[in-house]
Amino acid sequence: MQGWLERRVQSLYEQLLRTDLDEVPTHVAVIQDGNRRYARERGDAVTNGHREGAETTEQVLEWCEELGIEELTLYAFSTENFERPADEREALFDLIEGKLREFADADRVHENGVCIRTLGDIERLPDRVQEVVDYAEERTREYDSFVLNIALAYGGRSELLSATRRILQQVEEGTLSPADLDVETVESQLYDRPVRAVDLIIRTGGDERTSNFLPWYANGNEAAVYFCTPYWPEFSKPEFLRSIRTYQHREQAWQRTRLSRALTLVKGLGDTRTEEARRILEGSNDVPDVDGVGPALPVEDDADSA
Repeated sequence: MQGWLERRVQSLYEQLLRTDLDEVPTHVAVIQDGNRRYARERGDAVTNGHREGAETTEQVLEWCEELGIEELTLYAFSTENFERPADEREALFDLIEGKLREFADADRVHENGVCIRTLGDIERLPDRVQEVVDYAEERTREYDSFVLNIALAYGGRSELLSATRRILQQVEEGTLSPADLDVETVESQLYDRPVRAVDLIIRTGGDERTSNFLPWYANGNEAAVYFCTPYWPEFSKPEFLRSIRTYQHREQAWQRTRLSRALTLVKGLGDTRTEEARRILEGSNDVPDVDGVGPALPVEDDADSA
């Protein structure tokens, strides 16, 4: 009876959170932290924590598709993970190999048009993992409905450093002029296919840091960040929805700031132009008060208070 009641309460809470959302991020990046701690606190082998975490990953994919999120990036294996004990590394490689092949062959991946891509220094991985990476990417290359990026042997600084070296080489060879260097040039050296700017980073496990994850696409876009205490295997749908609400509140706060600045600028153009600008901007209810131009609105904190 208690189990049924708990499930019912959680279902109602999920519905409440869902109705509170009217916009979702396009690209969500997740740092899946806490698999090992989850297993150790339960007296299990570390590999069991990673396996349960893989089940959470599949659920998150479903939630993203349900909400209309278009791109998901998972921090699956960092360059620092190479320092872990050999037996743990091999178990992780086995899990990655098996799950990637499973995803590549899954009917729902092909039915939903999921494009699987990997980010990172893939050549550092064992041959068997590189082979399944090629297999998964090739099988889903033509899909564009949803993008699943899996960061393997990944490090944000090393990624930027490698791109910089390639650009310098082009300059030295005379195929690129320093005057032509722009954002598109850098992005073309990061990945062979475009990656959307990151709108939201989620980190589980209690640590409040982004671990140098996707610095070009996240920091450059000033992505919202949601830290939560559950370990990755415990990460739930209500927690996911709260992270989306954090993003939404951040976007609304930015919109109010932009409107406030715009109205402040047009205030100096004269009453007629100010009124005209006000009518244009009043498509949103979030028109701030600028010397009596519009109603005052409270400024919400970027962080989710729940």
